[in-house]
Amino acid sequence: MNANKAGQAVVVGAGLGGLAAAVRLRAGGWRVTVLEALDQPGGRARVFRRDGFTFDAGPTVITAPHLIAELFELVGRDPRDYFSLVPVDPFYRIHFDDGSTFDYTGDDERLLAQIERFEPRDVDGYRSLARLAERIFETAFTQLADQPFHRLSDMLRIIPAMLRLQSWRSVHGLVARHIRDPRLRQALTFEPLLVGGDPFRSPAIYLLIHWLERKWGVHFALGGTTSVVHALVRLLDELGVDVRLGTPVEEIVVEGGRAVAVRTAADERLPASLVVCNADPSFVYTRLIGAEHRARHTDRAVSRVRQSMSLFVGYFGARRTWPALAHHTILLGPRYRGLLDDVFRRGVLADDFSLYLHAPTRTDPSLAPPGCETCYVLSPVPNTRAHIDWEREAEPYFARIRDALEQRLLPGLGAGLATSFHLTPVDFERTLRSVDGAAFGPEPVLTQSAWFRYHNRSPDVSGLYFVGAGTHPGGGIPGVLCSAKVLDRLVPRAAVA
Repeated sequence: MNANKAGQAVVVGAGLGGLAAAVRLRAGGWRVTVLEALDQPGGRARVFRRDGFTFDAGPTVITAPHLIAELFELVGRDPRDYFSLVPVDPFYRIHFDDGSTFDYTGDDERLLAQIERFEPRDVDGYRSLARLAERIFETAFTQLADQPFHRLSDMLRIIPAMLRLQSWRSVHGLVARHIRDPRLRQALTFEPLLVGGDPFRSPAIYLLIHWLERKWGVHFALGGTTSVVHALVRLLDELGVDVRLGTPVEEIVVEGGRAVAVRTAADERLPASLVVCNADPSFVYTRLIGAEHRARHTDRAVSRVRQSMSLFVGYFGARRTWPALAHHTILLGPRYRGLLDDVFRRGVLADDFSLYLHAPTRTDPSLAPPGCETCYVLSPVPNTRAHIDWEREAEPYFARIRDALEQRLLPGLGAGLATSFHLTPVDFERTLRSVDGAAFGPEPVLTQSAWFRYHNRSPDVSGLYFVGAGTHPGGGIPGVLCSAKVLDRLVPRAAVA
Protein backbone atom coordinates (compact mmCIF):
# COMPACT_ATOMS: atom_id res chain seq x y z
CA MET A 1 0.00 0.00 0.00
CA ASN A 2 1.25 3.51 -0.84
CA ALA A 3 1.02 6.41 1.57
CA ASN A 4 -2.24 8.34 1.62
CA LYS A 5 -4.07 10.55 4.09
CA ALA A 6 -5.83 8.79 6.95
CA GLY A 7 -9.37 7.75 6.13
CA GLN A 8 -12.34 5.66 7.03
CA ALA A 9 -12.84 2.27 5.39
CA VAL A 10 -16.20 0.51 5.53
CA VAL A 11 -16.27 -3.24 4.95
CA VAL A 12 -19.65 -4.61 3.90
CA GLY A 13 -20.01 -8.20 5.09
CA ALA A 14 -18.30 -10.10 7.92
CA GLY A 15 -17.58 -13.30 6.04
CA LEU A 16 -14.02 -14.61 6.04
CA GLY A 17 -13.14 -12.32 3.15
CA GLY A 18 -14.51 -9.23 4.88
CA LEU A 19 -12.85 -10.04 8.20
CA ALA A 20 -9.52 -10.68 6.46
CA ALA A 21 -9.87 -7.42 4.51
CA ALA A 22 -10.58 -5.54 7.74
CA VAL A 23 -7.40 -6.89 9.35
CA ARG A 24 -5.31 -5.93 6.32
CA LEU A 25 -6.84 -2.46 6.09
CA ARG A 26 -6.28 -1.83 9.79
CA ALA A 27 -2.69 -3.00 9.45
CA GLY A 28 -2.42 -0.46 6.64
CA GLY A 29 -3.42 2.36 8.94
CA TRP A 30 -7.10 2.69 8.05
CA ARG A 31 -9.89 3.26 10.50
CA VAL A 32 -12.27 0.39 9.76
CA THR A 33 -15.92 -0.38 10.40
CA VAL A 34 -17.40 -3.75 9.41
CA LEU A 35 -21.14 -3.98 8.74
CA GLU A 36 -22.83 -7.40 8.75
CA ALA A 37 -26.48 -7.96 7.85
CA LEU A 38 -26.87 -11.14 9.92
CA ASP A 39 -26.94 -11.40 13.70
CA GLN A 40 -23.58 -13.18 13.79
CA PRO A 41 -20.31 -12.94 11.84
CA GLY A 42 -19.06 -15.45 9.29
CA GLY A 43 -21.50 -15.24 6.38
CA ARG A 44 -21.36 -18.67 4.79
CA ALA A 45 -19.03 -19.63 7.65
CA ARG A 46 -21.51 -18.81 10.42
CA VAL A 47 -22.59 -21.40 12.98
CA PHE A 48 -25.84 -23.08 14.06
CA ARG A 49 -26.40 -24.48 17.54
CA ARG A 50 -29.36 -26.79 18.05
CA ASP A 51 -30.25 -29.15 20.91
CA GLY A 52 -26.66 -29.32 22.17
CA PHE A 53 -25.16 -29.86 18.69
CA THR A 54 -22.83 -27.37 16.97
CA PHE A 55 -22.95 -27.14 13.17
CA ASP A 56 -20.66 -25.13 10.91
CA ALA A 57 -23.02 -23.61 8.36
CA GLY A 58 -20.68 -23.81 5.41
CA PRO A 59 -16.94 -24.17 4.72
CA THR A 60 -15.34 -26.99 6.67
CA VAL A 61 -12.23 -27.84 4.63
CA ILE A 62 -9.29 -25.64 5.64
CA THR A 63 -6.31 -25.72 3.30
CA ALA A 64 -3.34 -23.31 3.05
CA PRO A 65 -3.61 -22.58 6.79
CA HIS A 66 -0.76 -20.07 6.58
CA LEU A 67 -3.18 -17.65 4.90
CA ILE A 68 -5.14 -17.49 8.15
CA ALA A 69 -2.05 -17.40 10.36
CA GLU A 70 -0.49 -14.50 8.48
CA LEU A 71 -3.46 -12.25 9.29
CA PHE A 72 -2.51 -12.48 12.96
CA GLU A 73 1.21 -12.27 12.30
CA LEU A 74 0.62 -9.15 10.20
CA VAL A 75 -0.33 -7.28 13.38
CA GLY A 76 2.20 -8.93 15.67
CA ARG A 77 -0.02 -11.65 17.15
CA ASP A 78 0.61 -15.36 17.54
CA PRO A 79 -2.25 -17.21 15.81
CA ARG A 80 -1.85 -20.10 18.26
CA ASP A 81 -3.23 -17.80 20.96
CA TYR A 82 -6.50 -17.48 18.99
CA PHE A 83 -7.38 -20.81 17.37
CA SER A 84 -6.13 -24.37 16.88
CA LEU A 85 -5.94 -26.35 13.65
CA VAL A 86 -5.43 -30.10 13.43
CA PRO A 87 -4.65 -32.17 10.30
CA VAL A 88 -7.31 -34.48 8.90
CA ASP A 89 -6.32 -37.91 7.59
CA PRO A 90 -7.53 -39.07 5.15
CA PHE A 91 -8.34 -35.79 3.45
CA TYR A 92 -11.50 -37.45 2.08
CA ARG A 93 -12.82 -40.98 2.05
CA ILE A 94 -14.57 -41.58 -1.27
CA HIS A 95 -17.32 -44.20 -1.51
CA PHE A 96 -18.15 -45.27 -5.06
CA ASP A 97 -21.53 -46.60 -6.11
CA ASP A 98 -20.09 -50.08 -6.70
CA GLY A 99 -19.14 -50.35 -3.00
CA SER A 100 -15.41 -49.68 -3.41
CA THR A 101 -13.68 -46.95 -1.39
CA PHE A 102 -10.67 -44.72 -1.86
CA ASP A 103 -8.86 -42.76 0.84
CA TYR A 104 -7.47 -39.57 -0.65
CA THR A 105 -4.47 -38.80 1.54
CA GLY A 106 -1.33 -36.70 1.47
CA ASP A 107 0.88 -39.75 2.03
CA ASP A 108 2.43 -40.71 -1.31
CA GLU A 109 3.00 -44.36 -0.45
CA ARG A 110 -0.58 -44.94 0.72
CA LEU A 111 -2.03 -42.95 -2.16
CA LEU A 112 -0.10 -44.83 -4.84
CA ALA A 113 -0.90 -48.19 -3.24
CA GLN A 114 -4.61 -47.43 -3.53
CA ILE A 115 -4.28 -46.26 -7.12
CA GLU A 116 -2.47 -49.51 -7.93
CA ARG A 117 -5.31 -51.49 -6.34
CA PHE A 118 -7.76 -49.84 -8.76
CA GLU A 119 -5.58 -49.83 -11.88
CA PRO A 120 -1.82 -50.60 -11.82
CA ARG A 121 -1.19 -48.67 -15.03
CA ASP A 122 -2.57 -45.53 -13.40
CA VAL A 123 0.30 -45.31 -10.92
CA ASP A 124 2.63 -43.82 -13.52
CA GLY A 125 -0.26 -41.81 -14.92
CA TYR A 126 -0.88 -40.26 -11.53
CA ARG A 127 2.79 -39.45 -11.05
CA SER A 128 2.71 -37.57 -14.36
CA LEU A 129 -0.56 -35.87 -13.44
CA ALA A 130 0.77 -34.82 -10.03
CA ARG A 131 3.83 -33.20 -11.61
CA LEU A 132 1.54 -31.23 -13.91
CA ALA A 133 -0.75 -30.26 -11.02
CA GLU A 134 2.29 -28.95 -9.14
CA ARG A 135 3.31 -26.79 -12.13
CA ILE A 136 -0.23 -25.46 -12.45
CA PHE A 137 -0.26 -24.68 -8.73
CA GLU A 138 3.08 -22.85 -8.87
CA THR A 139 1.80 -20.63 -11.67
CA ALA A 140 -1.89 -20.18 -10.89
CA PHE A 141 -1.72 -20.02 -7.10
CA THR A 142 1.77 -19.13 -5.94
CA GLN A 143 2.32 -16.45 -8.60
CA LEU A 144 -1.17 -15.21 -9.45
CA ALA A 145 -3.76 -15.82 -6.70
CA ASP A 146 -2.95 -12.63 -4.78
CA GLN A 147 -2.29 -10.49 -7.87
CA PRO A 148 -4.92 -8.05 -9.16
CA PHE A 149 -6.46 -8.68 -12.58
CA HIS A 150 -8.15 -5.36 -13.27
CA ARG A 151 -6.25 -4.63 -16.50
CA LEU A 152 -6.53 -6.67 -19.69
CA SER A 153 -2.74 -6.67 -19.87
CA ASP A 154 -2.74 -8.66 -16.61
CA MET A 155 -4.58 -11.41 -18.43
CA LEU A 156 -2.59 -11.23 -21.64
CA ARG A 157 0.73 -11.74 -19.87
CA ILE A 158 -0.34 -15.09 -18.39
CA ILE A 159 -1.80 -16.58 -21.58
CA PRO A 160 1.50 -18.24 -22.67
CA ALA A 161 1.80 -19.98 -19.29
CA MET A 162 -1.85 -21.04 -19.42
CA LEU A 163 -1.33 -22.53 -22.86
CA ARG A 164 1.75 -24.45 -21.70
CA LEU A 165 -0.28 -25.85 -18.81
CA GLN A 166 -3.14 -26.93 -21.14
CA SER A 167 -5.63 -24.66 -19.41
CA TRP A 168 -7.99 -24.82 -22.38
CA ARG A 169 -8.81 -28.37 -21.32
CA SER A 170 -11.31 -29.09 -18.58
CA VAL A 171 -10.18 -30.55 -15.27
CA HIS A 172 -11.79 -33.87 -16.20
CA GLY A 173 -10.37 -33.74 -19.71
CA LEU A 174 -6.83 -33.28 -18.43
CA VAL A 175 -7.14 -35.95 -15.74
CA ALA A 176 -8.58 -38.41 -18.29
CA ARG A 177 -5.42 -38.03 -20.39
CA HIS A 178 -3.41 -39.52 -17.51
CA ILE A 179 -5.86 -41.80 -15.67
CA ARG A 180 -7.70 -44.81 -17.11
CA ASP A 181 -9.93 -46.06 -14.29
CA PRO A 182 -13.29 -44.20 -14.30
CA ARG A 183 -13.52 -44.30 -10.51
CA LEU A 184 -10.09 -42.73 -10.14
CA ARG A 185 -11.10 -40.07 -12.66
CA GLN A 186 -13.99 -39.17 -10.35
CA ALA A 187 -11.76 -39.22 -7.26
CA LEU A 188 -9.28 -36.86 -8.91
CA THR A 189 -11.79 -34.43 -10.45
CA PHE A 190 -14.49 -33.72 -7.83
CA GLU A 191 -12.49 -30.87 -6.23
CA PRO A 192 -13.74 -28.06 -8.55
CA LEU A 193 -17.16 -28.70 -7.00
CA LEU A 194 -15.69 -27.31 -3.76
CA VAL A 195 -15.50 -23.89 -5.45
CA GLY A 196 -18.70 -24.16 -7.49
CA GLY A 197 -17.31 -25.62 -10.70
CA ASP A 198 -18.29 -28.47 -12.99
CA PRO A 199 -15.21 -30.68 -13.52
CA PHE A 200 -16.27 -31.11 -17.15
CA ARG A 201 -16.33 -27.32 -17.72
CA SER A 202 -13.90 -25.81 -15.21
CA PRO A 203 -10.54 -25.09 -16.85
CA ALA A 204 -7.63 -27.33 -15.96
CA ILE A 205 -6.07 -24.48 -13.99
CA TYR A 206 -8.39 -25.54 -11.13
CA LEU A 207 -6.34 -28.72 -10.84
CA LEU A 208 -4.24 -26.49 -8.57
CA ILE A 209 -6.67 -27.42 -5.76
CA HIS A 210 -5.33 -30.96 -5.83
CA TRP A 211 -1.74 -29.88 -5.33
CA LEU A 212 -2.70 -27.23 -2.79
CA GLU A 213 -4.17 -30.02 -0.65
CA ARG A 214 -1.17 -32.26 -1.24
CA LYS A 215 1.28 -29.44 -0.38
CA TRP A 216 -0.26 -28.11 2.85
CA GLY A 217 -2.76 -30.80 3.82
CA VAL A 218 -6.39 -30.57 4.90
CA HIS A 219 -7.08 -29.20 8.35
CA PHE A 220 -9.94 -28.71 10.79
CA ALA A 221 -10.32 -25.93 13.33
CA LEU A 222 -11.11 -27.25 16.79
CA GLY A 223 -14.51 -25.90 17.71
CA GLY A 224 -15.38 -25.72 14.01
CA THR A 225 -14.63 -23.15 11.31
CA THR A 226 -16.62 -20.72 13.43
CA SER A 227 -13.67 -20.68 15.86
CA VAL A 228 -11.57 -19.05 13.12
CA VAL A 229 -14.34 -16.52 12.47
CA HIS A 230 -14.55 -15.57 16.13
CA ALA A 231 -10.76 -15.47 16.42
CA LEU A 232 -10.72 -12.84 13.67
CA VAL A 233 -13.53 -10.89 15.32
CA ARG A 234 -11.60 -10.94 18.61
CA LEU A 235 -8.47 -9.75 16.81
CA LEU A 236 -10.39 -6.91 15.15
CA ASP A 237 -11.79 -5.85 18.50
CA GLU A 238 -8.25 -5.69 19.89
CA LEU A 239 -7.26 -3.56 16.90
CA GLY A 240 -10.09 -1.12 17.52
CA VAL A 241 -12.26 -2.21 14.60
CA ASP A 242 -16.01 -1.92 15.11
CA VAL A 243 -17.86 -5.01 13.83
CA ARG A 244 -21.58 -4.21 13.73
CA LEU A 245 -23.98 -7.13 13.42
CA GLY A 246 -27.59 -6.92 12.29
CA THR A 247 -26.71 -3.93 10.09
CA PRO A 248 -27.60 -4.61 6.46
CA VAL A 249 -26.39 -2.10 3.88
CA GLU A 250 -29.05 -0.78 1.51
CA GLU A 251 -26.99 1.58 -0.65
CA ILE A 252 -23.44 2.45 -1.57
CA VAL A 253 -23.59 6.22 -1.96
CA VAL A 254 -21.74 7.43 -5.05
CA GLU A 255 -20.89 11.05 -5.73
CA GLY A 256 -18.77 12.24 -8.62
CA GLY A 257 -18.08 8.65 -9.63
CA ARG A 258 -16.67 7.76 -6.20
CA ALA A 259 -18.00 5.76 -3.25
CA VAL A 260 -18.33 8.28 -0.41
CA ALA A 261 -20.61 6.52 2.08
CA VAL A 262 -22.87 3.58 2.76
CA ARG A 263 -26.49 3.79 3.88
CA THR A 264 -27.85 1.10 6.19
CA ALA A 265 -31.36 -0.32 6.44
CA ALA A 266 -31.84 1.93 9.50
CA ASP A 267 -31.13 4.89 7.18
CA GLU A 268 -27.81 5.62 8.86
CA ARG A 269 -25.22 7.14 6.57
CA LEU A 270 -21.61 6.18 7.27
CA PRO A 271 -19.06 8.29 5.36
CA ALA A 272 -16.20 6.34 3.83
CA SER A 273 -12.97 7.07 2.00
CA LEU A 274 -13.24 3.58 0.56
CA VAL A 275 -15.74 0.71 0.63
CA VAL A 276 -14.82 -2.97 0.49
CA CYS A 277 -17.67 -5.37 -0.31
CA ASN A 278 -17.52 -8.94 0.92
CA ALA A 279 -20.81 -9.55 -0.82
CA ASP A 280 -21.99 -11.02 -4.10
CA PRO A 281 -20.82 -8.49 -6.72
CA SER A 282 -23.88 -9.23 -8.87
CA PHE A 283 -26.09 -8.18 -5.96
CA VAL A 284 -23.96 -5.15 -5.08
CA TYR A 285 -23.96 -3.75 -8.60
CA THR A 286 -27.66 -4.26 -9.30
CA ARG A 287 -29.16 -3.61 -5.85
CA LEU A 288 -26.84 -1.29 -3.96
CA ILE A 289 -25.54 1.05 -6.68
CA GLY A 290 -27.68 3.27 -8.88
CA ALA A 291 -27.76 2.42 -12.59
CA GLU A 292 -26.47 5.88 -13.46
CA HIS A 293 -23.15 5.01 -11.81
CA ARG A 294 -22.59 1.74 -13.68
CA ALA A 295 -21.18 2.06 -17.20
CA ARG A 296 -19.80 -1.47 -17.33
CA HIS A 297 -21.87 -3.52 -14.88
CA THR A 298 -25.29 -2.63 -16.17
CA ASP A 299 -28.30 -4.71 -15.18
CA ARG A 300 -28.16 -6.36 -18.60
CA ALA A 301 -24.44 -7.20 -18.28
CA VAL A 302 -24.91 -8.68 -14.82
CA SER A 303 -27.86 -10.77 -16.02
CA ARG A 304 -25.52 -12.47 -18.50
CA VAL A 305 -23.20 -13.71 -15.75
CA ARG A 306 -23.48 -17.47 -15.42
CA GLN A 307 -23.86 -18.08 -11.70
CA SER A 308 -22.52 -21.21 -10.02
CA MET A 309 -24.60 -24.10 -8.84
CA SER A 310 -26.28 -23.93 -5.47
CA LEU A 311 -26.37 -26.35 -2.56
CA PHE A 312 -28.85 -28.26 -0.48
CA VAL A 313 -27.33 -28.56 2.99
CA GLY A 314 -28.86 -30.87 5.57
CA TYR A 315 -27.76 -30.70 9.20
CA PHE A 316 -28.45 -33.47 11.68
CA GLY A 317 -27.42 -34.72 15.08
CA ALA A 318 -27.68 -38.36 16.16
CA ARG A 319 -27.94 -40.03 19.55
CA ARG A 320 -25.16 -42.43 18.61
CA THR A 321 -21.80 -42.46 16.85
CA TRP A 322 -20.19 -44.20 13.88
CA PRO A 323 -16.54 -44.64 14.94
CA ALA A 324 -15.41 -45.91 11.53
CA LEU A 325 -16.70 -42.79 9.77
CA ALA A 326 -14.11 -40.47 8.21
CA HIS A 327 -14.16 -36.76 9.00
CA HIS A 328 -14.81 -35.93 5.32
CA THR A 329 -16.69 -38.40 3.13
CA ILE A 330 -17.59 -38.13 -0.56
CA LEU A 331 -20.48 -40.44 -1.43
CA LEU A 332 -20.71 -40.79 -5.21
CA GLY A 333 -23.88 -41.87 -6.93
CA PRO A 334 -24.45 -44.07 -9.99
CA ARG A 335 -23.96 -41.17 -12.44
CA TYR A 336 -21.20 -38.61 -12.65
CA ARG A 337 -21.34 -36.51 -15.80
CA GLY A 338 -25.09 -37.02 -16.21
CA LEU A 339 -25.77 -35.77 -12.69
CA LEU A 340 -23.53 -32.76 -13.20
CA ASP A 341 -25.36 -31.96 -16.42
CA ASP A 342 -28.63 -32.02 -14.46
CA VAL A 343 -27.20 -29.60 -11.90
CA PHE A 344 -25.28 -27.20 -14.13
CA ARG A 345 -27.09 -27.23 -17.46
CA ARG A 346 -30.52 -28.83 -17.36
CA GLY A 347 -31.56 -27.35 -14.02
CA VAL A 348 -33.14 -30.62 -12.90
CA LEU A 349 -33.46 -31.89 -9.33
CA ALA A 350 -32.36 -35.44 -10.04
CA ASP A 351 -33.59 -38.57 -8.31
CA ASP A 352 -29.99 -39.60 -7.58
CA PHE A 353 -27.27 -37.52 -5.98
CA SER A 354 -23.64 -37.37 -4.94
CA LEU A 355 -23.00 -36.13 -1.42
CA TYR A 356 -20.35 -34.64 0.82
CA LEU A 357 -20.74 -35.67 4.46
CA HIS A 358 -19.00 -33.71 7.20
CA ALA A 359 -18.62 -35.51 10.52
CA PRO A 360 -16.57 -33.12 12.70
CA THR A 361 -17.16 -35.12 15.88
CA ARG A 362 -14.77 -37.71 14.47
CA THR A 363 -12.08 -35.08 15.20
CA ASP A 364 -13.71 -32.90 17.87
CA PRO A 365 -16.31 -34.70 20.07
CA SER A 366 -17.09 -31.44 21.89
CA LEU A 367 -19.34 -30.44 18.97
CA ALA A 368 -22.05 -32.88 20.12
CA PRO A 369 -23.41 -34.13 23.44
CA PRO A 370 -21.55 -37.16 24.88
CA GLY A 371 -22.08 -40.29 22.80
CA CYS A 372 -23.62 -38.33 19.92
CA GLU A 373 -22.59 -37.38 16.39
CA THR A 374 -22.83 -34.02 14.63
CA CYS A 375 -23.04 -34.14 10.81
CA TYR A 376 -23.96 -32.10 7.83
CA VAL A 377 -24.56 -33.38 4.34
CA LEU A 378 -24.19 -31.29 1.22
CA SER A 379 -25.72 -32.00 -2.19
CA PRO A 380 -24.96 -29.91 -5.30
CA VAL A 381 -28.25 -28.74 -6.82
CA PRO A 382 -29.31 -26.24 -9.50
CA ASN A 383 -29.48 -22.59 -8.50
CA THR A 384 -32.79 -20.73 -8.37
CA ARG A 385 -32.86 -20.06 -12.11
CA ALA A 386 -34.17 -23.63 -12.28
CA HIS A 387 -37.37 -22.53 -10.46
CA ILE A 388 -37.50 -25.62 -8.25
CA ASP A 389 -40.24 -25.34 -5.61
CA TRP A 390 -38.04 -25.87 -2.57
CA GLU A 391 -40.90 -25.29 -0.15
CA ARG A 392 -42.40 -28.48 -1.52
CA GLU A 393 -39.25 -30.40 -2.43
CA ALA A 394 -36.91 -29.76 0.53
CA GLU A 395 -38.29 -32.19 3.12
CA PRO A 396 -38.74 -35.14 0.72
CA TYR A 397 -35.28 -34.49 -0.73
CA PHE A 398 -33.68 -34.46 2.72
CA ALA A 399 -35.55 -37.65 3.63
CA ARG A 400 -34.17 -39.38 0.52
CA ILE A 401 -30.66 -38.23 1.41
CA ARG A 402 -30.98 -39.54 4.95
CA ASP A 403 -32.28 -42.87 3.62
CA ALA A 404 -29.29 -43.13 1.28
CA LEU A 405 -26.89 -42.32 4.10
CA GLU A 406 -28.51 -44.95 6.32
CA GLN A 407 -28.30 -47.60 3.61
CA ARG A 408 -24.74 -46.89 2.50
CA LEU A 409 -22.90 -45.34 5.42
CA LEU A 410 -24.82 -44.66 8.65
CA PRO A 411 -26.81 -47.73 9.75
CA GLY A 412 -29.42 -46.87 12.36
CA LEU A 413 -29.51 -43.16 11.45
CA GLY A 414 -33.29 -42.96 11.33
CA ALA A 415 -33.80 -44.41 14.80
CA GLY A 416 -30.95 -42.36 16.23
CA LEU A 417 -31.89 -38.98 14.77
CA ALA A 418 -31.97 -36.29 17.47
CA THR A 419 -32.28 -33.06 15.50
CA SER A 420 -32.27 -31.95 11.87
CA PHE A 421 -32.84 -28.91 9.67
CA HIS A 422 -31.73 -27.76 6.22
CA LEU A 423 -30.81 -24.89 3.90
CA THR A 424 -31.85 -24.63 0.23
CA PRO A 425 -30.86 -22.36 -2.67
CA VAL A 426 -33.65 -20.02 -1.54
CA ASP A 427 -31.75 -19.47 1.72
CA PHE A 428 -28.62 -18.56 -0.21
CA GLU A 429 -30.66 -16.07 -2.23
CA ARG A 430 -32.62 -14.48 0.61
CA THR A 431 -30.40 -14.80 3.68
CA LEU A 432 -26.99 -14.39 2.03
CA ARG A 433 -28.27 -12.10 -0.75
CA SER A 434 -26.64 -14.25 -3.43
CA VAL A 435 -28.05 -13.69 -6.92
CA ASP A 436 -29.80 -16.82 -8.23
CA GLY A 437 -29.07 -18.52 -4.91
CA ALA A 438 -25.58 -19.34 -6.22
CA ALA A 439 -23.36 -20.82 -3.53
CA PHE A 440 -20.04 -19.62 -5.00
CA GLY A 441 -20.71 -16.54 -7.14
CA PRO A 442 -20.01 -16.76 -10.88
CA GLU A 443 -19.35 -20.29 -12.11
CA PRO A 444 -15.57 -20.83 -12.47
CA VAL A 445 -15.34 -21.36 -16.21
CA LEU A 446 -12.50 -19.94 -18.30
CA THR A 447 -14.54 -16.92 -19.42
CA GLN A 448 -15.35 -16.05 -15.79
CA SER A 449 -11.87 -16.47 -14.28
CA ALA A 450 -9.02 -14.01 -13.60
CA TRP A 451 -9.59 -10.80 -15.66
CA PHE A 452 -12.99 -12.10 -16.80
CA ARG A 453 -14.22 -12.43 -13.20
CA TYR A 454 -15.55 -9.49 -11.22
CA HIS A 455 -12.54 -7.27 -10.52
CA ASN A 456 -11.26 -6.64 -7.01
CA ARG A 457 -11.29 -2.91 -7.85
CA SER A 458 -14.50 -1.69 -9.40
CA PRO A 459 -14.14 -0.29 -12.92
CA ASP A 460 -17.37 1.70 -12.41
CA VAL A 461 -16.96 3.35 -9.02
CA SER A 462 -13.71 4.72 -7.61
CA GLY A 463 -12.95 3.72 -4.05
CA LEU A 464 -15.04 0.53 -4.31
CA TYR A 465 -13.35 -2.87 -3.89
CA PHE A 466 -14.47 -6.47 -3.71
CA VAL A 467 -13.33 -9.52 -1.75
CA GLY A 468 -14.90 -12.96 -1.42
CA ALA A 469 -15.88 -15.84 -3.66
CA GLY A 470 -17.45 -13.68 -6.36
CA THR A 471 -14.28 -11.83 -7.27
CA HIS A 472 -10.74 -12.90 -8.24
CA PRO A 473 -9.39 -15.50 -7.52
CA GLY A 474 -12.67 -17.24 -6.58
CA GLY A 475 -14.30 -19.54 -4.05
CA GLY A 476 -12.95 -21.70 -1.26
CA ILE A 477 -11.24 -20.43 1.89
CA PRO A 478 -7.81 -19.97 0.20
CA GLY A 479 -9.37 -18.05 -2.68
CA VAL A 480 -11.41 -15.83 -0.39
CA LEU A 481 -8.40 -15.05 1.81
CA CYS A 482 -6.28 -14.32 -1.27
CA SER A 483 -8.93 -11.91 -2.53
CA ALA A 484 -8.35 -9.86 0.64
CA LYS A 485 -4.60 -10.11 0.09
CA VAL A 486 -5.05 -8.52 -3.35
CA LEU A 487 -6.10 -5.34 -1.52
CA ASP A 488 -2.51 -4.90 -0.32
CA ARG A 489 -1.60 -4.18 -3.94
CA LEU A 490 -4.59 -1.96 -4.73
CA VAL A 491 -5.49 0.10 -1.68
CA PRO A 492 -3.23 2.99 -0.67
CA ARG A 493 -1.80 2.88 2.85
CA ALA A 494 -3.23 5.41 5.28
CA ALA A 495 -0.60 7.71 6.77
CA VAL A 496 -2.11 7.88 10.25
CA ALA A 497 -3.89 5.13 12.25
